[in-house]
Amino acid sequence: MRIRATVATVTGALALSTLAVPAVHAAGDDGLDHREALAKISQAAHRDGGRAPDAGRPYPLNVTFSHFRVTKAIKVGATGRYSTTVTYRLTHGADVDIEAEDFITNPVLYRGSLAAPSSVPLTGVKPATCTANSATVATCTGKIDIYPGSGDLLNSNAGTWKGAATATALNGQDPAGEEFDNTKVGYAEKEDLGTTLVQRASQLTVNASPEPVQKGKTLTVTGRLTLANWETGKYVGYSTQPVELQFRKKSATTYTKVKTVKTNTKGDLKTTVKASLDGYYRFVFKGTTRTTAVNAAGDFVDVK
Repeated sequence: MRIRATVATVTGALALSTLAVPAVHAAGDDGLDHREALAKISQAAHRDGGRAPDAGRPYPLNVTFSHFRVTKAIKVGATGRYSTTVTYRLTHGADVDIEAEDFITNPVLYRGSLAAPSSVPLTGVKPATCTANSATVATCTGKIDIYPGSGDLLNSNAGTWKGAATATALNGQDPAGEEFDNTKVGYAEKEDLGTTLVQRASQLTVNASPEPVQKGKTLTVTGRLTLANWETGKYVGYSTQPVELQFRKKSATTYTKVKTVKTNTKGDLKTTVKASLDGYYRFVFKGTTRTTAVNAAGDFVDVK
Protein backbone atom coordinates (compact mmCIF):
# COMPACT_ATOMS: atom_id res chain seq x y z
CA MET A 1 0.00 0.00 0.00
CA ARG A 2 1.17 3.51 -0.70
CA ILE A 3 1.21 5.84 2.30
CA ARG A 4 1.72 9.59 2.08
CA ALA A 5 3.45 9.75 5.42
CA THR A 6 4.14 12.90 7.30
CA VAL A 7 5.67 13.39 10.69
CA ALA A 8 2.55 11.89 11.89
CA THR A 9 4.50 8.70 11.92
CA VAL A 10 5.98 10.21 15.02
CA THR A 11 3.29 12.51 16.17
CA GLY A 12 1.50 9.48 17.51
CA ALA A 13 2.82 10.64 20.83
CA LEU A 14 0.32 13.42 20.58
CA ALA A 15 -2.39 10.99 21.46
CA LEU A 16 -0.90 10.96 24.94
CA SER A 17 -1.17 14.73 25.25
CA THR A 18 -3.85 17.37 24.91
CA LEU A 19 -2.46 18.46 21.55
CA ALA A 20 -4.18 17.66 18.30
CA VAL A 21 -2.56 16.20 15.21
CA PRO A 22 -2.21 19.17 12.81
CA ALA A 23 -4.14 19.21 9.59
CA VAL A 24 -2.50 18.28 6.30
CA HIS A 25 -1.15 21.33 4.48
CA ALA A 26 0.95 20.29 1.51
CA ALA A 27 -0.06 21.82 -1.78
CA GLY A 28 -0.57 19.27 -4.50
CA ASP A 29 -0.38 16.23 -2.22
CA ASP A 30 -2.53 13.19 -2.89
CA GLY A 31 -5.21 14.25 -0.44
CA LEU A 32 -4.49 11.38 1.95
CA ASP A 33 -3.66 12.05 5.58
CA HIS A 34 -2.72 8.98 7.59
CA ARG A 35 -1.12 10.87 10.45
CA GLU A 36 -3.97 10.43 12.86
CA ALA A 37 -4.09 6.71 12.17
CA LEU A 38 -0.32 6.32 12.39
CA ALA A 39 -0.40 8.27 15.64
CA LYS A 40 -2.13 5.28 17.18
CA ILE A 41 0.88 3.14 16.34
CA SER A 42 3.18 5.46 18.25
CA GLN A 43 0.70 5.70 21.12
CA ALA A 44 0.62 1.92 21.38
CA ALA A 45 4.43 1.77 21.30
CA HIS A 46 4.62 4.19 24.24
CA ARG A 47 1.90 2.53 26.30
CA ASP A 48 3.06 1.91 29.89
CA GLY A 49 6.40 3.47 28.99
CA GLY A 50 6.92 0.85 26.30
CA ARG A 51 7.86 -1.73 28.92
CA ALA A 52 4.86 -3.75 30.02
CA PRO A 53 3.73 -6.64 27.78
CA ASP A 54 0.83 -5.62 25.61
CA ALA A 55 -0.80 -7.63 22.87
CA GLY A 56 -1.71 -4.43 21.04
CA ARG A 57 1.82 -2.99 20.91
CA PRO A 58 3.86 -2.80 17.68
CA TYR A 59 6.95 -4.97 17.72
CA PRO A 60 10.37 -3.26 18.04
CA LEU A 61 11.65 -2.60 14.55
CA ASN A 62 15.31 -3.47 14.05
CA VAL A 63 16.30 0.08 13.09
CA THR A 64 18.64 2.61 14.71
CA PHE A 65 19.47 6.22 13.82
CA SER A 66 22.58 8.40 13.96
CA HIS A 67 24.41 11.30 12.25
CA PHE A 68 21.38 13.58 12.51
CA ARG A 69 22.08 16.91 10.77
CA VAL A 70 19.78 19.92 10.98
CA THR A 71 20.32 23.66 10.57
CA LYS A 72 21.22 25.67 13.68
CA ALA A 73 18.09 27.84 13.48
CA ILE A 74 14.81 27.90 11.56
CA LYS A 75 13.33 31.34 10.90
CA VAL A 76 9.53 31.14 10.90
CA GLY A 77 7.33 34.04 9.81
CA ALA A 78 3.71 34.72 10.64
CA THR A 79 2.13 32.81 7.75
CA GLY A 80 3.12 30.47 4.93
CA ARG A 81 5.27 27.37 4.79
CA TYR A 82 8.81 27.14 6.18
CA SER A 83 10.94 24.11 5.41
CA THR A 84 14.38 22.87 6.32
CA THR A 85 16.20 19.75 5.19
CA VAL A 86 17.39 17.11 7.66
CA THR A 87 19.73 14.21 6.96
CA TYR A 88 20.42 11.17 9.12
CA ARG A 89 21.81 7.66 8.96
CA LEU A 90 19.46 4.69 9.25
CA THR A 91 20.93 1.32 10.19
CA HIS A 92 18.65 -1.71 9.93
CA GLY A 93 18.62 -5.44 10.22
CA ALA A 94 18.54 -7.71 7.21
CA ASP A 95 14.91 -8.47 8.05
CA VAL A 96 13.83 -4.84 7.43
CA ASP A 97 12.96 -3.85 3.86
CA ILE A 98 13.45 -0.09 3.71
CA GLU A 99 12.45 -0.10 0.04
CA ALA A 100 8.96 -1.39 0.78
CA GLU A 101 6.19 1.01 -0.23
CA ASP A 102 4.77 0.99 3.28
CA PHE A 103 8.06 1.53 5.09
CA ILE A 104 8.01 5.09 6.45
CA THR A 105 10.76 7.10 8.08
CA ASN A 106 10.81 10.75 9.11
CA PRO A 107 12.91 13.31 10.92
CA VAL A 108 11.06 15.01 13.77
CA LEU A 109 11.49 18.07 15.92
CA TYR A 110 9.89 17.92 19.35
CA ARG A 111 9.83 19.46 22.81
CA GLY A 112 9.51 17.41 25.96
CA SER A 113 9.59 13.80 24.76
CA LEU A 114 8.01 11.84 21.93
CA ALA A 115 5.95 9.91 24.46
CA ALA A 116 4.65 13.11 26.07
CA PRO A 117 5.43 16.12 23.85
CA SER A 118 4.93 19.58 25.29
CA SER A 119 4.32 21.02 21.80
CA VAL A 120 3.00 19.63 18.53
CA PRO A 121 5.96 17.70 17.03
CA LEU A 122 7.14 19.03 13.66
CA THR A 123 7.98 16.91 10.61
CA GLY A 124 7.60 16.88 6.85
CA VAL A 125 4.47 16.57 4.76
CA LYS A 126 6.19 13.79 2.86
CA PRO A 127 8.30 10.88 4.17
CA ALA A 128 12.07 10.99 4.02
CA THR A 129 13.84 9.29 1.15
CA CYS A 130 16.72 6.91 1.83
CA THR A 131 19.70 5.90 -0.27
CA ALA A 132 21.39 2.61 0.59
CA ASN A 133 25.09 2.81 1.46
CA SER A 134 25.27 -0.93 2.10
CA ALA A 135 22.93 -3.84 2.73
CA THR A 136 22.08 -2.51 6.20
CA VAL A 137 22.94 1.21 6.19
CA ALA A 138 21.23 4.09 4.39
CA THR A 139 21.44 7.86 4.33
CA CYS A 140 18.00 9.45 4.66
CA THR A 141 16.93 12.95 3.69
CA GLY A 142 13.69 14.49 4.85
CA LYS A 143 12.16 17.86 5.56
CA ILE A 144 10.67 19.64 8.50
CA ASP A 145 7.67 21.64 7.23
CA ILE A 146 6.21 24.30 9.49
CA TYR A 147 2.91 26.14 8.96
CA PRO A 148 2.60 28.99 11.49
CA GLY A 149 -0.90 30.25 12.06
CA SER A 150 -2.33 26.79 11.34
CA GLY A 151 -1.88 25.20 14.75
CA ASP A 152 1.69 23.98 14.34
CA LEU A 153 3.16 26.56 16.72
CA LEU A 154 2.26 28.69 19.69
CA ASN A 155 4.32 31.80 20.40
CA SER A 156 5.56 30.12 23.57
CA ASN A 157 7.06 27.33 21.46
CA ALA A 158 9.87 29.56 20.19
CA GLY A 159 13.32 28.44 21.31
CA THR A 160 15.19 25.14 21.42
CA TRP A 161 13.73 21.99 19.86
CA LYS A 162 15.21 18.51 19.91
CA GLY A 163 15.70 16.23 16.94
CA ALA A 164 14.49 12.66 16.53
CA ALA A 165 13.89 10.11 13.80
CA THR A 166 11.28 7.39 13.48
CA ALA A 167 10.58 4.41 11.26
CA THR A 168 7.40 2.40 10.77
CA ALA A 169 7.04 -0.82 8.80
CA LEU A 170 3.35 -1.35 8.13
CA ASN A 171 3.94 -4.77 6.56
CA GLY A 172 0.76 -4.57 4.53
CA GLN A 173 -1.40 -3.33 7.39
CA ASP A 174 -3.75 -0.43 6.68
CA PRO A 175 -3.85 1.86 9.75
CA ALA A 176 -7.15 3.26 8.51
CA GLY A 177 -8.69 -0.19 8.08
CA GLU A 178 -11.18 -1.83 10.39
CA GLU A 179 -9.02 -4.95 10.88
CA PHE A 180 -5.75 -3.15 11.54
CA ASP A 181 -3.40 -5.22 13.72
CA ASN A 182 -0.78 -3.20 15.63
CA THR A 183 1.20 -6.31 16.49
CA LYS A 184 2.09 -6.84 12.82
CA VAL A 185 3.58 -3.36 12.57
CA GLY A 186 7.20 -2.55 13.40
CA TYR A 187 8.12 0.75 15.00
CA ALA A 188 11.41 2.38 16.00
CA GLU A 189 12.37 5.85 17.19
CA LYS A 190 15.40 7.64 18.57
CA GLU A 191 15.26 10.87 20.56
CA ASP A 192 17.96 13.44 21.41
CA LEU A 193 19.74 13.22 18.06
CA GLY A 194 20.39 16.96 17.91
CA THR A 195 18.92 20.39 18.55
CA THR A 196 17.89 23.47 16.62
CA LEU A 197 16.25 26.80 17.31
CA VAL A 198 12.76 27.49 16.00
CA GLN A 199 12.62 31.28 16.01
CA ARG A 200 9.94 33.90 15.49
CA ALA A 201 10.94 36.03 12.50
CA SER A 202 11.46 39.74 13.13
CA GLN A 203 11.17 42.76 10.85
CA LEU A 204 12.78 46.18 11.26
CA THR A 205 12.33 49.55 9.53
CA VAL A 206 14.22 52.85 9.65
CA ASN A 207 13.62 56.41 8.47
CA ALA A 208 15.94 59.38 8.97
CA SER A 209 14.52 62.87 8.43
CA PRO A 210 14.57 65.58 7.26
CA GLU A 211 16.19 64.69 3.95
CA PRO A 212 18.26 66.54 2.84
CA VAL A 213 19.52 68.16 6.04
CA GLN A 214 21.96 70.96 6.80
CA LYS A 215 25.24 70.00 8.41
CA GLY A 216 25.09 70.31 12.20
CA LYS A 217 21.30 70.16 12.28
CA THR A 218 19.33 67.50 14.12
CA LEU A 219 18.24 64.30 12.39
CA THR A 220 15.35 62.31 13.79
CA VAL A 221 15.66 58.59 13.19
CA THR A 222 12.55 56.45 13.63
CA GLY A 223 11.68 52.84 13.01
CA ARG A 224 9.72 49.85 14.23
CA LEU A 225 10.67 46.36 15.35
CA THR A 226 8.02 43.67 14.90
CA LEU A 227 7.97 39.90 15.28
CA ALA A 228 5.80 37.12 13.95
CA ASN A 229 2.78 36.18 16.02
CA TRP A 230 2.22 32.52 15.16
CA GLU A 231 -1.17 32.47 16.82
CA THR A 232 -2.71 35.34 14.83
CA GLY A 233 -0.75 35.11 11.58
CA LYS A 234 0.38 38.75 11.88
CA TYR A 235 3.45 40.75 12.88
CA VAL A 236 3.22 42.66 16.15
CA GLY A 237 5.38 45.26 17.87
CA TYR A 238 8.31 43.88 19.88
CA SER A 239 8.49 45.94 23.05
CA THR A 240 11.44 47.07 25.22
CA GLN A 241 14.13 45.53 23.02
CA PRO A 242 17.64 47.00 22.60
CA VAL A 243 18.35 48.04 19.02
CA GLU A 244 21.55 49.58 17.67
CA LEU A 245 21.54 52.69 15.51
CA GLN A 246 24.41 52.40 13.03
CA PHE A 247 25.91 54.77 10.43
CA ARG A 248 27.89 54.20 7.24
CA LYS A 249 29.63 57.01 5.40
CA LYS A 250 28.74 57.30 1.73
CA SER A 251 32.25 56.23 0.74
CA ALA A 252 32.54 53.42 3.30
CA THR A 253 31.57 49.76 3.14
CA THR A 254 30.92 49.03 6.83
CA TYR A 255 28.62 50.41 9.49
CA THR A 256 29.68 51.67 12.91
CA LYS A 257 27.61 51.86 16.06
CA VAL A 258 26.17 55.26 17.00
CA LYS A 259 24.06 54.37 20.03
CA THR A 260 21.63 51.82 21.48
CA VAL A 261 17.92 52.60 21.56
CA LYS A 262 15.10 50.60 23.16
CA THR A 263 11.74 50.00 21.54
CA ASN A 264 8.65 51.28 23.32
CA THR A 265 5.67 49.13 24.24
CA LYS A 266 4.51 49.16 20.60
CA GLY A 267 7.90 48.28 19.17
CA ASP A 268 8.55 51.83 17.95
CA LEU A 269 12.00 53.42 17.88
CA LYS A 270 12.88 57.11 17.96
CA THR A 271 16.16 58.95 18.54
CA THR A 272 18.10 62.00 17.32
CA VAL A 273 21.64 62.60 16.01
CA LYS A 274 23.58 65.57 14.62
CA ALA A 275 24.01 65.50 10.85
CA SER A 276 27.66 65.60 9.81
CA LEU A 277 28.32 63.53 6.68
CA ASP A 278 26.44 62.05 3.74
CA GLY A 279 25.64 58.46 4.56
CA TYR A 280 23.28 55.71 5.58
CA TYR A 281 21.52 55.14 8.89
CA ARG A 282 20.10 51.79 9.90
CA PHE A 283 18.76 49.99 12.96
CA VAL A 284 20.13 46.56 13.90
CA PHE A 285 18.46 44.03 16.19
CA LYS A 286 20.80 41.25 17.27
CA GLY A 287 18.06 38.75 18.09
CA THR A 288 17.56 36.22 20.89
CA THR A 289 17.30 32.46 21.06
CA ARG A 290 13.57 32.89 20.43
CA THR A 291 13.66 35.68 17.84
CA THR A 292 15.72 36.18 14.68
CA ALA A 293 18.29 38.93 14.25
CA VAL A 294 17.46 41.54 11.61
CA ASN A 295 19.03 44.60 9.97
CA ALA A 296 16.96 47.42 8.55
CA ALA A 297 17.90 48.54 5.06
CA GLY A 298 20.08 51.68 5.24
CA ASP A 299 18.34 55.03 4.76
CA PHE A 300 20.54 57.54 2.90
CA VAL A 301 20.75 61.13 4.15
CA ASP A 302 22.18 63.93 2.01
CA VAL A 303 23.94 66.46 4.24
CA LYS A 304 24.26 69.97 2.71
